Amino acid sequence: MTLIHALILGVIEGFTEFLPVSSTGHLILVGHLLGLSQTDFQKSFDIIIQLGAIAAVVALYAQTLFSVNTIKKLAVAFAPTGVIGFAFYKIVKTLLLGNESVVLWSLFLGGIALILFELVYKEPADADGGIDNISYRQSFVIGLCQSIAIVPGVSRSAATIMGGLALGIGRKTVIEFSFLLAVPTMLAATGFDLVKNANTFSADEFGILAIGFFMSFLVAITSMKFLLGFIKQHNFIPFGVYRVVAAIAFWLVM
Repeated sequence: MTLIHALILGVIEGFTEFLPVSSTGHLILVGHLLGLSQTDFQKSFDIIIQLGAIAAVVALYAQTLFSVNTIKKLAVAFAPTGVIGFAFYKIVKTLLLGNESVVLWSLFLGGIALILFELVYKEPADADGGIDNISYRQSFVIGLCQSIAIVPGVSRSAATIMGGLALGIGRKTVIEFSFLLAVPTMLAATGFDLVKNANTFSADEFGILAIGFFMSFLVAITSMKFLLGFIKQHNFIPFGVYRVVAAIAFWLVM
């Protein structure tokens, strides 16, 4: 992997992390198109540069993120993902990350699910009550939904957003909760991977990680603002259609 590859993948991570399209899936597929081998470092890179997107959340939502009420709800939501992610880390890292077939099927089926969900979903008139109105039970269920995203291509954002909407939470509120929930989730995933593999990285590889982190941070800020503006006038069907079309397109060229 070169610095140019890191720059490209950092942009892709930053733009897709908070959209319901699967950032990890896009990193794997674009990495394949760039001719990058799925080495242990490449897999770690796909995990670790998500820290850039997480730094963007902290920059934009620091006041909300560090309130006691929010921290407790995020802890409840993170719990199922933390347990499941830890239990299946080895399987995910060795068998699922880098598996283009898993990603393509997840993109395709996830896109269909997103379209069907929006066709039948009706948002309650009193849905958007803010993060303070999300209950601990709702937080836990959203966390269970998030845990499905250990499968590359599923999309952590799509799973948490659809789960929250199904619970009657408003779009803006559940999107912002999804942003915030990414912080403990990605910190845990990145920290665990660094503990396992950091001693194997060379100085050049740390430089590549730094480029990916920086680009992810810059682009993620724009992506978050885009999504919040987009949902004021639209639902998520366009993202579902994109997922289906992207999966078919990648099937044809790979």
